[in-house]
Amino acid sequence: MTGRLPASMMAAMSLITMPRAAPVPVLFLVADTGGGHRSAARAVAEALMRSYPGGFAPVLLDPLSGPGSSWPLRRIACLYGPVIRYAPQVWGAVYHASDSEGVMRLLRRTLLRLVDRRVIDAAAGLRPAAVVSFHPLATQAAVRAGRRSTQAVPAVTVVTDLVSVHTAWRDDRADRIVLPSADVARSCRPGGTAPGRYAELGLPVAAEFSAGPPMPHERLLIRRALSTGERRFLVVVTGGGEGSGPIAREVSALLGRFDDVEVVAICGRNRRLQRKLAKLAARSAGRLTVHGFVTNMAEWLRCADVVVTKAGPSTIAEAACCGAPLLITSHLPGQEDGNTELAVRAGAGLSVPRVADLLREIGRLRWDPAALGAMREASARLARPRAAAEIAEVIAELATAPAAPSLAPAGRPAVARSLGYDTVAEGGRHEAA
Repeated sequence: MTGRLPASMMAAMSLITMPRAAPVPVLFLVADTGGGHRSAARAVAEALMRSYPGGFAPVLLDPLSGPGSSWPLRRIACLYGPVIRYAPQVWGAVYHASDSEGVMRLLRRTLLRLVDRRVIDAAAGLRPAAVVSFHPLATQAAVRAGRRSTQAVPAVTVVTDLVSVHTAWRDDRADRIVLPSADVARSCRPGGTAPGRYAELGLPVAAEFSAGPPMPHERLLIRRALSTGERRFLVVVTGGGEGSGPIAREVSALLGRFDDVEVVAICGRNRRLQRKLAKLAARSAGRLTVHGFVTNMAEWLRCADVVVTKAGPSTIAEAACCGAPLLITSHLPGQEDGNTELAVRAGAGLSVPRVADLLREIGRLRWDPAALGAMREASARLARPRAAAEIAEVIAELATAPAAPSLAPAGRPAVARSLGYDTVAEGGRHEAA
């Protein structure tokens, strides 16, 4: 064979020569403002280890609210959940007011310096082969940490908003900027940016979401395993990691209108909502099941007849990979602008902004298998199931480039755990000590 090998093959071949006792640390920056940033990072981390076994040791760091972060950042980050649940318009006002180069320049010189400091300290201790940001408020920190290292460390930005992109995501100093959709690619307008710096690869989802739409008999088997009704029309209602949106009103209306519909409510971190719906479940004659934050979301998406949700980017991406029809009730002002339109335009979902709209569409779809089938097929066409693997390939290529730092000494993942970071291992999550 002649000619130059593809970069991905060269990266894989270089990993073969690595000492297997010394995996390369890669620092992933996340924040628990919603569930999407961490879930995207974990999906890429697991893909990295799956594609390059023994080659990398991903380390997840939350510089906003995790161990070692500054108290002003923790106070601000902890407001995110309550604000989007109870005052989403306030969040939208903050989002749009800060969505400008001038405001972000000011924030990067003041408040976000606290993020920079935490990430720079972490990079100094870990000496990672790459720093990857999955959160808009950490994009500058990834670049600064790489440049402050004794050897230049590549910085990667993985945009986790599906259509609308805040100015905070845009830092053209990153070595690679991964975009989730054609809509984002058009809005970014790279202009004079170095060729190849931007890559439209999709929004990463974990491997369990990538099995594709189930066949009807598979859907029944999943329902049996989950101890839910095998023959009833199954509606899964969710509001993302924070359990936001009018979920209680929707669930109550569904149970009151239809006696042949089963509802599963997934409340995320919203414990108040979970307690409220648990009382309703006790009076529902087994037609309502209530969960908090679940680790088997892929199973619920794959066995549902329809998924009722706000327009969260991760939920849309995961549902698409599972071929789930979407009924989208609302969107968070700001980063979720345009997400409903994307799903509706693709034929994967319907917009149901009022409870009356939701009831009308459930009433129609439960007797229209052809319409449901068309939505499932459209949802699957929207999916990008290989996004995590392709992003892992980009990171591996940068981390094993000639200018990348040398391999870490054996035992550095243990050092990461002792410093209070999350490390990722195949088959599950290792919590920081």
